[in-house]
Amino acid sequence: MAKISLSSPVQQPKTSLAAIWAAMIVIYIVWGSTYLAIRFAVETIPPFLTAAARFLVAGGLLFLLRLKAGDRVPSFAQWRGSAILAAFLLLGGNGAVTWAEQTVPSGLTALMVSSSPLWMLLLEALLPGGRKPNWRAVVGVFVGFGGILLLFWPGPDSLLNIHPAGAVALIVATLSWAFGSVYSRQLELPTAPLMGAAAEMLTGGTILLIVGAIAGDFGRLNLAAISLNSFLGLAYLTIFGSLVAFTAYTWLLRVAPTSLVSTYAYINPLVALVLGVVIGREVLSPRSLAAAAIILASVALITVTKRE
Repeated sequence: MAKISLSSPVQQPKTSLAAIWAAMIVIYIVWGSTYLAIRFAVETIPPFLTAAARFLVAGGLLFLLRLKAGDRVPSFAQWRGSAILAAFLLLGGNGAVTWAEQTVPSGLTALMVSSSPLWMLLLEALLPGGRKPNWRAVVGVFVGFGGILLLFWPGPDSLLNIHPAGAVALIVATLSWAFGSVYSRQLELPTAPLMGAAAEMLTGGTILLIVGAIAGDFGRLNLAAISLNSFLGLAYLTIFGSLVAFTAYTWLLRVAPTSLVSTYAYINPLVALVLGVVIGREVLSPRSLAAAAIILASVALITVTKRE
């Protein structure tokens, strides 16, 4: 999962349109496919260790690359701010998603995660001095929560019937991600964006490793039993999900309009739903498809409203 930055990017005239769209396609496809990769990874690797390994390796590589490029080592206050942010985004957000995908299909997981902008809008409105939504944003929130309610409404294909604990974990993940995204504005973070990403991944990976130890993930880890699908899933998450796509996203925020970059919020779930059905052989009921249309329409409405 990644948050939408509302800052205005500085347009660089020498940046080619082809390069911008190549980077957009990367975040559309790669971030959309990470949900299926997580599902494969947690088949034989405990969830918190899956997330910890992904972020520690990617964060360590990015940290070394940014040091070589001349970025300064974060101060103690910046490491602390990165750790707080990582606790909400990478532990509460990504960690809970990874845990939930032990029982919840990747497509439905992506659909629930796509509702994060709804929670962000509510949190921003409730905070002192926060931005109050206009009537179209309010409509978007009500429509979006109607779609979420449809997923949970009692019935044979209710999300609660798949696994109640997994469904609750997804709600926790969306809330944690939304709160961390809003609260990040009050934290002292590294000024260099990519060094900030490295610090967040390193601290988040460390927190996930500790939580995994407490949860007993090390006792459940059997290196000899790790399947090829799980190994490839973890490698894909580390290299493409955390390094390639995040770097592309950070670059896009500086050279492309935010209105274009933010479209990933409703393209990623569509990619995840399609891949879940085609590759993961997941089944989508008519109820799930209707909920997907409702939630993604509400997210698109809110995203457009925020840009005005």
